[in-house]
Amino acid sequence: MRYLSPALAPLANVFRIPMSLIPARPTVSRVCHETLNRQAIQPGPTTAVIQSAPFSSTGAAQGKWQGDRRVTLIRYFLHHPITPRPLRFSRNRHLRHWTIHRAWHLLQAKQRRSQELELMRQYQSMQSACEELRTGAGDGGKLFRVSMNKKGVFTDLFPIEYGRLQTESPSAEGWNHEWTRPVKKS
Repeated sequence: MRYLSPALAPLANVFRIPMSLIPARPTVSRVCHETLNRQAIQPGPTTAVIQSAPFSSTGAAQGKWQGDRRVTLIRYFLHHPITPRPLRFSRNRHLRHWTIHRAWHLLQAKQRRSQELELMRQYQSMQSACEELRTGAGDGGKLFRVSMNKKGVFTDLFPIEYGRLQTESPSAEGWNHEWTRPVKKS
């Protein structure tokens, strides 16, 4: 009787490969440990001939395909008996799910639209207040000019709100912690 590894036994069952012995269900940690720590097979006379053969993309020319251990583990855990089956909705349940999903997206779109309208209303209100201040205050627009004065804000050729000059990419050295303000010579 042939013994299959714990990782290959469920795969043989899933892909309907006949096997003579079905081992007991292995624990998850033991299967991961065994599969990931499996040593490479020592090349025998057959594999030495195959390795010296010219490259071919077909599996027959390369001998028995070993496969990727990560793919084997993914297939093992996807098709393991204790893995819950994927959800498959019936027609009515799928329709209910789609209806709720669509209603949720419509509600979010409505909320976004109302927020945009509220911001637009605030902007237009500020614009009309500035226009009223400019034309209707009776002082020839002096109060408006004083309120819009930006004296002292742009002192270093760029706005104070910016922490540094705007660049296309971040600096190469990051932050220079040794930098100090240069001393003014008087």
